Amino acid sequence: MRPLAEAVAAAGFTVEMPLLPGHGTAIEDMIPTRFEDWSSAAEAVYDELAARCDKVIVSGLSMGGTLACWLATRHPEIAGIAVVNPLVVALDEESRAGIRALLEAGTEVLDGIGSDIAKDGPTETAYAGTPVAALLSLLDGAGALRAELGSIRCPTLLMSSREDHVVPTESGDLLEQSVGGPVERVFLERSYHVATLDWDAPLIEERVVGFATDVMAGSGTLSA
Repeated sequence: MRPLAEAVAAAGFTVEMPLLPGHGTAIEDMIPTRFEDWSSAAEAVYDELAARCDKVIVSGLSMGGTLACWLATRHPEIAGIAVVNPLVVALDEESRAGIRALLEAGTEVLDGIGSDIAKDGPTETAYAGTPVAALLSLLDGAGALRAELGSIRCPTLLMSSREDHVVPTESGDLLEQSVGGPVERVFLERSYHVATLDWDAPLIEERVVGFATDVMAGSGTLSA
């Protein structure tokens, strides 16, 4: 997310980019964390930013998109959300039961899902494994969020990769169909899941800056 954060900051906006609990250190730190830890941390940073800014837009990729939507359902004063390949569709119960069975059998970590990038060269800073209990917590959080998406009334910029090997396209479809406010969907034709580091990164940065400019100006429209 850093290149996007830097692009928004360069456009003159105040930016906070939190490091969520369990992230960016060692996988052992991620294993005990849950959706409640990540959402609480996101809300704390939002509250701090909202205390010193008149309007706040929340942006996120993947699980960060989940958290952006989660915040928007709880804070109607949020001016807008800009999300990239957000997870708002959980796995079906049968699939989750299979993951729970692995956990009960003693499997704490599955293979990692990082660096789903079409472009040669960029590498996502990600753990080599995915903690199973934390994954289940994320899926449960996304499942609970699904019923609340209609309460999102702020403008939404949704950017979706045509080919995503981590989050299904149906997740973006659901968000587009469910939010209660104006939504614009931009399809990313050349990027996989980690689109902020992929071929479409310049497009994402341009669209998010344009969206922020429009929302902060109070135009009530989405950038074309």
